Amino acid sequence: MKKLLFTALCAMNCAFGFAQFGFGGFQMPEVKLECGEKFTDINYAGDDQAYHTLDIYLPKTEAKTYPVVIHIYGSAWFSNSSKGMADLGTIVNALLKAGYAVVCPNHRSSGDAKFPAQINDIKAVVRFVRGEADKYHFDKSFIATSGFSSGGHLSTLTATSGNVKSPVKVGNLDVDLEGNIGKYLNESSAVNACCDWSGPIDMFKMNCDEPRKWGNTPEEALVGHNYEDQYADNFKSISAITYIDKNDPPTVIFHGTDDNVVPCCQGQELYDELTKAGVKSEVTIVPGGGHGVNMYAEENLTKMVNFLNSVRKGK
Repeated sequence: MKKLLFTALCAMNCAFGFAQFGFGGFQMPEVKLECGEKFTDINYAGDDQAYHTLDIYLPKTEAKTYPVVIHIYGSAWFSNSSKGMADLGTIVNALLKAGYAVVCPNHRSSGDAKFPAQINDIKAVVRFVRGEADKYHFDKSFIATSGFSSGGHLSTLTATSGNVKSPVKVGNLDVDLEGNIGKYLNESSAVNACCDWSGPIDMFKMNCDEPRKWGNTPEEALVGHNYEDQYADNFKSISAITYIDKNDPPTVIFHGTDDNVVPCCQGQELYDELTKAGVKSEVTIVPGGGHGVNMYAEENLTKMVNFLNSVRKGK
């Protein structure tokens, strides 16, 4: 429990640190956004829960429709209300300037509900974007996910499980990744591209080539119990790496060599496995990059935008 609390406190401290110094990761809501219109606290589930709300940002440059990126905050899955601090001054602004509509959702925390509640929420957001496309001028032909840290995990998991029939068999488990949140259950939750910023994607290799150290980790909080071999399938089910196949959408990955929260090997493994499956992917390993620190140079933000543009234009 002490380790779990320490991790949560570190995440919170990092959040305030990023906000104070203007780095990515968490950003304070007073960041000046390059948006033409903003819609806040829209409930995508049809209930009265704040953790089922999202914000929509439309670019300043008017267009008939806008390609969409759903950007998910990081919190080690501990927060259910951080959409207003979802890399607004970095990733979100870069996307808005490039003409993308950006949707920043809340989702249930590991304290609210255990996995797969979190991925059920994000998939509901994708369906909401398709279902409300006419109202918000969304281009349904291009919807991507993006996320930092645990948001990167949810972004990648959404992408790799997009063509997986739910419930899916993982070992002895039947896992319902799709869920039944919201009113647009007939819409697809598949996405056209994915951005992963420092996300954990393989829960068994969080210590890279060394044996995984378990015990009151955020991943165990997400599942709802500490790791034991008899529960290995539970942890396999939350790993985005589990669902990779040749039909997954193109993915761009950013990870820092000095990330002491989610090790850099996670980003490299994701790239290697996607490439092995024949999925278009790019990886940028940032020398000296930490967990949200020194990651959001203009060069990297431009790489993200260029990658999405190339996918959208079919290049």
